[in-house]
Amino acid sequence: MSETGIGAAVRRKEDFRFLTGQGTYTDDINRPGQLHAVILRSPHAHAAIRGIDTAAAAAAAGVVAVFTAKDMAADGVGGLPCGWQIHSKDGSPMIEPPHPALATDRVRHVGDPVAVVIAETKAQAREAAELIAVDYQPLPAVASAAEAQKPGAPQLFDAAPGNLCFDWHLGDKAQADAAFARAAHVAKLDIVNNRLIPNAMEPRAAIGEYDKATGEYTLYTTSQNPHVIRLLMGAFVLHIPEHKLRVVAPDVGGGFGSKIYHYAEEAIVTWAAGKVRRPVKWTADRSESFMSDAHGRDHATHAELALDKDGKFLGLKVSTIANMGGYLSTFAPAIPTYLYATLLAGTYTTPVIYCEVKAIFTNTVPVDAYRGAGRPEATYILERLVDTAAREMRIDPAELRRRNFIPKDAYPYQTPVALQYDSGDYFTTLDKALAAADYAGFARRRDEAARRGKLRGIGLATYIEACGIAPSAVAGSLGARAGLYEAAEIRVHPTGSVTVFTGSHSHGQGHETTFAQLVADRLGIPIENVEVSHGDTDKIPFGMGTYGSRSLAVGGSAIVKALDKVVAKGRKIAAHLLEAAEADIQFKDGKYVVEGTDRAKSFGEVALTAYVPHNYPIEELEPGLDESAFYDPKNFTFPSGAHVAEVEIDRDTGIVELVNFTACDDFGRIINPLIVEGQVHGGLVQGIGQALLENCVYDPEGQLLTGSYMDYCMPRASDVPSFAVSTNTTLCTHNPLGVKGCGEAGAIGAPAAVMNAVLDALSPLGIRHLDMPASPERVWRAIQQHSLAQAAE
Repeated sequence: MSETGIGAAVRRKEDFRFLTGQGTYTDDINRPGQLHAVILRSPHAHAAIRGIDTAAAAAAAGVVAVFTAKDMAADGVGGLPCGWQIHSKDGSPMIEPPHPALATDRVRHVGDPVAVVIAETKAQAREAAELIAVDYQPLPAVASAAEAQKPGAPQLFDAAPGNLCFDWHLGDKAQADAAFARAAHVAKLDIVNNRLIPNAMEPRAAIGEYDKATGEYTLYTTSQNPHVIRLLMGAFVLHIPEHKLRVVAPDVGGGFGSKIYHYAEEAIVTWAAGKVRRPVKWTADRSESFMSDAHGRDHATHAELALDKDGKFLGLKVSTIANMGGYLSTFAPAIPTYLYATLLAGTYTTPVIYCEVKAIFTNTVPVDAYRGAGRPEATYILERLVDTAAREMRIDPAELRRRNFIPKDAYPYQTPVALQYDSGDYFTTLDKALAAADYAGFARRRDEAARRGKLRGIGLATYIEACGIAPSAVAGSLGARAGLYEAAEIRVHPTGSVTVFTGSHSHGQGHETTFAQLVADRLGIPIENVEVSHGDTDKIPFGMGTYGSRSLAVGGSAIVKALDKVVAKGRKIAAHLLEAAEADIQFKDGKYVVEGTDRAKSFGEVALTAYVPHNYPIEELEPGLDESAFYDPKNFTFPSGAHVAEVEIDRDTGIVELVNFTACDDFGRIINPLIVEGQVHGGLVQGIGQALLENCVYDPEGQLLTGSYMDYCMPRASDVPSFAVSTNTTLCTHNPLGVKGCGEAGAIGAPAAVMNAVLDALSPLGIRHLDMPASPERVWRAIQQHSLAQAAE
């Protein structure tokens, strides 16, 4: 292993510009003649729009234009498209209501865009927006998915009776019922997977620009996948040919899924720039982000696990109500279906699984993917059920998991929920996690905590996730309206330095380092001689972006394919220069060598020859050394892991202290262990945040009660311990790197591990279940209810 190649803990190349304030984020960009946009948003969760008077706003100082839905409709602007279609149990397509960029006749959640003011300064635009008079007729609203499907509930769309978007299922219910009929024990839980607000460090922003000379549009935006935005906005919303629309996603300060989607503001500023013939910039403030960025999770589930007398799993039944919000976000239908139910097998040999999902419209912000996207929801249900069954059957939680793990020699393993796992070793991963957590010594620590008056608990969670959604043909058959491949171009310069153009996008993952390591390792050149370019549709051949831990498994594999083409062409050039047969040329450590001799040409010499072809096989090869490749995976990748959380609870205050957290994960081949560890740490904090702190709350009328950091509790450094993280590697068998992905793992395993620890601590009090987050108030109330029940006895 070289000091900068595959497996080396290289410090991130991009960090210097970030740490010294030299990054270029969308809000840092200011175009000549730029105007500023402010969006007027609905204060109502549900209301009819009877009229909009913009005259006062249009006459205000500095205002250039005020636009409403009527203006956009007059130009033929379409609604925001949904990128995934689901069919209900009866085969009917999901209900897909219009999603206008600006509300037309009705608003359907607090924050729904109603009008946009374009002015010389942001302050002028904000002041003018307050002068717009909207005649609202408030309508009854509903925020809870459970309430929204009841008879007589307010209806969001005439086309969706009962607010039902789709009623979907996976598996055979009759087989599941038969398995349950044989069960010696059935564990049951009603579980809420709490709604979360993403809160990336950088709020969303967008700048639209129109070139009068060429008729070309440019959008600068905080996006995880600029090509997808160009496709959706150009083809479906603004009807701009792709060659006339450039989308640039510069440095992006975190996404966690919330910057995958095509948002209304992107279409609004791009269209408005064409109308006013000047660049238009919009940047969200934090309170605006709370009510305009897509939210995550928000499932209510009843789940049952059937076991035989020895604790072997016989079957699993899951019924979920998924809150979709007021409209369908770009990939929303995929989250509670194919990215959720297909993961309910987890790491276990459960032979029969049945899952049904009802997706419901409510008067809330649309819900879509949030770090893990369906996988955390599935893992949480499964791992809470396993712990519940272990407690009820008086089997050690680790032992119950071992009895049901997929054997090491069972791969490829076909699950009953469509997926086929290619590799894994869950036994060793769990053993390593338990040893690192000193699981065997927990009883001693619990006794010591009891002497201090504290309740101490330990919780486990094993997980598997499906990453790098693929192949495109399969994804298409499941409802995806786009391909899920990735593209890369390797441009070798005459002096041997390299620029990588990738369709993946980095927003904190360290691609500029990891991808450079791949190139340095394969070509034997210094990592400093490799530049990685991403995020500009005018530079990159095409790309599907970054989400679902796909960047290395899919984007990295495309880079490897392009590198192989570069090496192969270089071998032909070297054979000509060395007057040897191509079959006799070996490439290693940056040199083309004639096998069995010391005759060689460096990669740099070959590159120079390609561009200065004085001695060159011109009849056989074109000059230049520039290769591209597309990679469409053969299967998902399947990272997995075991997480162990240990907590202490103060009986008097309900405060939960996370005292230890151990994670052992299988990510396949590790390219940069330093970056991997950082990704795991970040995911763990987000998962812990969901379990203990974060909770998006609406009142029954659809008003957002947690609309700022005063009410929405984010995790801080003081809320988490130092993590003990390690890896146990089994290689992915179907991509050239053997990698699986690591970006979402912490957010998938941590919530269940933490809540299992909390419930273990509370088990002596007879408390069987709590929903997330285990806030001090929620825990304290549970303890008090137990105390009152004891007193009543």
